[in-house]
Amino acid sequence: MTFHHRRKFLHLAASAAALPAVARIARADAYPSHPVRLVVGFAAGSTTDVLARLMGQWLSQRLGQQFVIENRPGAGGNIGVETVVKAVPDGYTLLMVPPAVAANAALYEHLNFDFVRDTAPVAGVVRLPNVAEVHPSVPVNTIPELIAYAKANKLSYASAGIGTPSHLAGQLFNVMTGVNLQNVPYRGDGPAMADLIAGQIPLAFATTIASIEHIRAGQLRPLGVTTLKRSDVLPNIPSISEFVPGYETSSWFGIAAPAGTPADIIEILNRETNAGLADAAINARLADMGCMVLPGSAADFGKLIADETAKWGKVIRDAGIKAG
Repeated sequence: MTFHHRRKFLHLAASAAALPAVARIARADAYPSHPVRLVVGFAAGSTTDVLARLMGQWLSQRLGQQFVIENRPGAGGNIGVETVVKAVPDGYTLLMVPPAVAANAALYEHLNFDFVRDTAPVAGVVRLPNVAEVHPSVPVNTIPELIAYAKANKLSYASAGIGTPSHLAGQLFNVMTGVNLQNVPYRGDGPAMADLIAGQIPLAFATTIASIEHIRAGQLRPLGVTTLKRSDVLPNIPSISEFVPGYETSSWFGIAAPAGTPADIIEILNRETNAGLADAAINARLADMGCMVLPGSAADFGKLIADETAKWGKVIRDAGIKAG
């Protein structure tokens, strides 16, 4: 082989080797080329739905394609998860991840998926407290009064569904105080809050997103937040742990894709989600709802999911809690 031919051969070989990288770059640059589904496993108006719409609008503006919110409520969010894990892993079907996924593996015996195995973490979005709150007709104003009242009366509480933080917050409260609050599961925060405001049910441990405007309007009476520290958005409301030492739980949310979604697409979505969390207007809106942003890598969000799954799996198994 002459020097000229050998140089031409090496040039062609190098070009061929670079093709996969070029293809990846081209694919990433082209993404998204058509609308993206962002699946929510709870009803419209739920905390998961509110966050999905906020982040979906941001991603639509940043990436130039519509991020369409698709509500698939039912089975504690499992119907939404199953929709996503069965989808083609091409970045065009995403999941707004609710904290219920951390509990569902232990609550449900025959799931058709393994969340950690069958999804790819994209980005964390927020963490926020839940609020123990009552309808104004309930004659309690503090957590100690709630405990005394619940020991003397049958009391039920609304939750966004089996395995959601609003359910588990009540169960943890039962375990740590010796009361026996009865969970009434709804298909998301929206329906639960509607019945609470109407006085059809006396109590809830709902997220600040679902609660804050109703608290400000005087429609609900807050008794305590579920995080160890008080919430910046409700600074005058004590933490439940001030009366029940060690009590702590919170809600967290993020975005995931089907397992096998290309890493370059995950990277684009992670970058743009983090940009949204850093945006002053979005940050202020989230703070006003009592949220703490969760910026970071896809791996960071994956670790949070794994850690929370281990934590709540143990609580659920030890307490013998079942989905139904």
